[in-house]
Amino acid sequence: MSKITNVECLLVFLEPETVRTDATQTFVRQETILVRIETDDGLSGTGYSYTIGTGGRAVLSMLRDHLVEGLLGADARDVEAIWARLLGSTRATAIGVLTSLALAAVDTALWDLRCLRAGEPLWRLAGGAHERLPVYDTEGGWLHLTTDELVANARAAKAAGFRGAKFKVGKPTAREDAERLAAVREAVGADWEIMVDANQSLTAAEAIRRARTYEPLDIAWFEEPLPADDVAGHGRLARSTSVPVAVGESVYSVGQFAEYLAAGAAGIVQVDVARIGGVTPWLKVAHLAEAFNVTVAPHFLMELHASLACAVPAGMYVEHIPQLAAITRRGLEIDDGCVVPPGEPGLGIDWDWDAIADLRVA
Repeated sequence: MSKITNVECLLVFLEPETVRTDATQTFVRQETILVRIETDDGLSGTGYSYTIGTGGRAVLSMLRDHLVEGLLGADARDVEAIWARLLGSTRATAIGVLTSLALAAVDTALWDLRCLRAGEPLWRLAGGAHERLPVYDTEGGWLHLTTDELVANARAAKAAGFRGAKFKVGKPTAREDAERLAAVREAVGADWEIMVDANQSLTAAEAIRRARTYEPLDIAWFEEPLPADDVAGHGRLARSTSVPVAVGESVYSVGQFAEYLAAGAAGIVQVDVARIGGVTPWLKVAHLAEAFNVTVAPHFLMELHASLACAVPAGMYVEHIPQLAAITRRGLEIDDGCVVPPGEPGLGIDWDWDAIADLRVA
């Protein structure tokens, strides 16, 4: 047995490394929730999740007031059973954002323990499908940037070895978005991937209209064009364009992904380990995508997704968007345009606990 003897939950505020704007919001801060679980066999595992600007204290309250009591005394090896039991104990708030984010912090800590106990890195214990995967950049494509700045950032990303970059769309007119993207395409050439992200800002009719302007530019995918609950609209869009439709960062259950895939409304799955509720359901979504012959390019959380995307056959891309530099001692390893997942046992995140203590707010 590996009995859980102690659970520590805390909240850290992290400032964005650059100004980040999209069609619906500006990133104020990342509210990072950490959970550290200790067991009677001498192991300690750390997991985390996040919100952007609001809700961190609510997730922390869910953990401290409701979930921790269900962890103490449990066998940390029973990851699936613990996940299901905790979900059931929060049935009144599931399926939803707060429950998923709280479960994710717990579940990733349990997977850290599982990997440490096995002496294996996450990417191998969770599947070991790829030793590396291509990486694309997001930091140079924010909506407030001028066209000249987008072009300069795209050239810099290509020179740095990234295999592509993502650019925010959602300007007042389709023409303005198209002109910005056309300038980037001209600058980087035809052999470099350009992704676009509308952050749920469009109607289905407008997304169909704008997708037609993207097709001549050979756009790799059209991300979150519509509100996440509009599965039918995403299906209409997918059937109307040759640009793959990417969804997932705002989907919070395996069942919702199943609905998207069954409707042919998702050409690329962008499941986020924090928002889906941890590694346990993340793997279910990734294998579900594989069953539908759909690839997986996870959203955000590159420090975890480098391992998870490499774990599964459907893994396609890893998104480069730094977020943990202030509280970790080591960054992501990138070699020849690819991420190399950490090889040491555990999640492979080298936490700086002194920095965490300095930035802790609760």
